[in-house]
This record gives sequence, C-alpha cells and structure tokens, in this order.
Amino acid sequence: MQQFAYVASHDLQEPLRNVSIYAQLLAKRYQGRLEGDADQYIGYIVEGSQRMERLIHDLLDFSRVDSRGTDFFTRMNCQAALEDAMFNIRTLTEESGAEITSGSLPWVLGDPVQITRLFQNLLVNSIKYRDTEAPRIHVAAQEDGNDWLFSFRDNGIGIDPQYAEKIFGIFKCLQPRGRNSGNGMGLAICRKIVTRHEGRIWVDSALGQGATFYFTLPQPSPR
Repeated sequence: MQQFAYVASHDLQEPLRNVSIYAQLLAKRYQGRLEGDADQYIGYIVEGSQRMERLIHDLLDFSRVDSRGTDFFTRMNCQAALEDAMFNIRTLTEESGAEITSGSLPWVLGDPVQITRLFQNLLVNSIKYRDTEAPRIHVAAQEDGNDWLFSFRDNGIGIDPQYAEKIFGIFKCLQPRGRNSGNGMGLAICRKIVTRHEGRIWVDSALGQGATFYFTLPQPSPR
C-alpha cells in the first residue's frame, strides 16, 4: 500500500492533472463554437478527470491510515474532535440545513487526526444520504465493558440490512453516480481507522428509517 501511495502521488496524479487542466481550457475557450456534441463530450472529460482526482486522493488517504505509527496516539478529547469535524464541514452543514447534536463524549487514547476524520466521514455520510427533511444527526457515547460505544444516529434514507456489511468495502456506493459526489471510500476509511484503534464498526438501519452507525474505542488504561 505504501508503494501504491508513492506511485499514485507521483506517477498518476500529474498526467491526470494535465488532462483536467487542458479539458477545462477547451471548455472555456471553445464552448459553443464547436459542432455537434463537442461541448457535452468535453464536459464528460472534465467531470471524469475531476472524479478520478478525488478517487486517487481518497485512495491515498486509505493507504496511509496504517502509516501513522503508535507515536501519534495520545489521550484526546472526543468532544473536541467532533467540534473540529463539524468546523471542517460547516459549509455542507449550512447548505443542507443539518442539525448536529451530541451528548457528553469521553476521552480516549487515539490518533486525534484520524478520530477527527472518522467523525467527519460519518457526519458527511449522514448528510449526503438524507431524505426530504433536513438532516438531524445525534452523536452519543456510553461505556461498554472496557470500551466506549459511540453512535451516530441520523434521519436519512436508511440502508437495506442486506448491504449493512457491504457499505464498508472499498468503492462500495449504493446510490447511482450523480446522486452525490461520493466514490464509496468514506466508510472504508472509517473502518480502517477504527480497526487501527482496535475497535469495531457496524450499522443498524432499514430503508426509510434512518441509520445508526456504531463503533467502539478502547477506554484508556487507568494511570
């Protein structure tokens, strides 16, 4: 995976960036001046290259999860991580009218950057797969043996139980392309982060009834 990350960052992104740049130049300079379906075809090239750039970026993120050693683990405040995640997606939250609430969240031993990314991905997932109502998301945590059990509950479109495991796979997106800008990597990254922290992640949902994503993180050892 580390070798792939190097190849992707150096050998794949540069030629793709050139395709994207020149396709955008064509679109800007010759829009409405070419015959037939030229404008539509150029638009497909621009859209496809931009989607591929996002996909490569997410693949790099996925491949790098395990590259951060345990030196990055520290005693951290999950409430602060949630606030950072909410700040990062504030534009999406405002545009969708999402309401995000939370109970009291604990301190854990973890990688603050990755825990924030975990929270952020789960929030974005709930906002993207919303129904006609504005998204409502509630985040909570409770003790569960030697772990903390976190829950992200939303009022979205829900998930057919038969896909409850499939959605955590790479490139697994249940909605058709164009419905949202996702590429099926967000929940795969969530699972990898949780696994790195020696936890588990799963979803409880049904179509039309929202979804609740659960994951566990070990409680810090007493000092």
